[in-house]
Amino acid sequence: MTGRGIVLLVLAGALLLAAPMIADRYVLSVLTTVLWFAYVGQAWNVMMGFSGLLSLGHALYVGLGAYASAALFVHFGIGPWAGMWVAMLAATAAGCFIGFLGFRFGVRGVHFALLTIAFAEVARIGFDHLQWFGGSGGFFIPVAGDAGNDVLNLRGSPELFYYVILALVLAALALSRVLLHSRLGYQWLAVREEPEAAEAVGVDLFRARIAAVAVSSALTALGGVFQAFYFNNLFPEQVFSMGRSIEIILPAIVGGIGTLIGPILGAFILTPLGELLTFLIEVTGFDLPGLKQLFYGVALVVIVVYRPDGVWPWLAARLGLVRRPGEDA
Repeated sequence: MTGRGIVLLVLAGALLLAAPMIADRYVLSVLTTVLWFAYVGQAWNVMMGFSGLLSLGHALYVGLGAYASAALFVHFGIGPWAGMWVAMLAATAAGCFIGFLGFRFGVRGVHFALLTIAFAEVARIGFDHLQWFGGSGGFFIPVAGDAGNDVLNLRGSPELFYYVILALVLAALALSRVLLHSRLGYQWLAVREEPEAAEAVGVDLFRARIAAVAVSSALTALGGVFQAFYFNNLFPEQVFSMGRSIEIILPAIVGGIGTLIGPILGAFILTPLGELLTFLIEVTGFDLPGLKQLFYGVALVVIVVYRPDGVWPWLAARLGLVRRPGEDA
């Protein structure tokens, strides 16, 4: 990345840090939602962007993380920072099981994506009938009221949640960069581009792919923990829905699959546009079922047709934010 790119990223980071001081509660809630989708989009990007594994059921890991941490808090009084390890372990176990079935039996491409959808649907139906998790009636976390900010139990003001999700986004960005430039990251890229050639030079395809699934599912589960304590309620029809999985993958697709900044930029494009659409629907009263989904579909088609690599690679090249091949580092 060029010096100009680094300066712009620092300025963007400073603006995000100062946002709670200048934004009202509605804008802050929108920014929190944007950052949440940026985070889970980055987590999904580890699987698809780095290692070429298409998952359309990432809502499964969000749901497992959310329900595991919420249940531990409500039933046993275990705080989210301790419960998140159980949540991440549960999601990782589920992801590795799906990966084991897929990779051992040669389920690839679209068929692997269908496998991930199937498990998410099984979880949705299962949690709909598990009364310990609230069943179809929903699972609720007690609201703290005006007790102030309790960081240990993730109870507090919108500003607290905003800074928590901002920290998660920055941590996921840093971790992704480290992974991408590690030996494992280079193996993922080799597996993504030419799996047969990668295997020929000694890369264990099964281990590399399972590692990508494990990292991605664990990170996504952490997003589920945040969601549970931010909204204080969980419903299987919403948490495990196919629509939620699509919303998770869209930021990376729009921003640029396989890039570090792409999922973040994609979230900052899609979520505000979705809020604008909601506002226009309320103002005009023109509401049709599935209108928001139609909007996302049209946006996706436009991006795929005109910017197939995503917005970030094009924008970075136009603004001179990345070095061209052959330039000195």
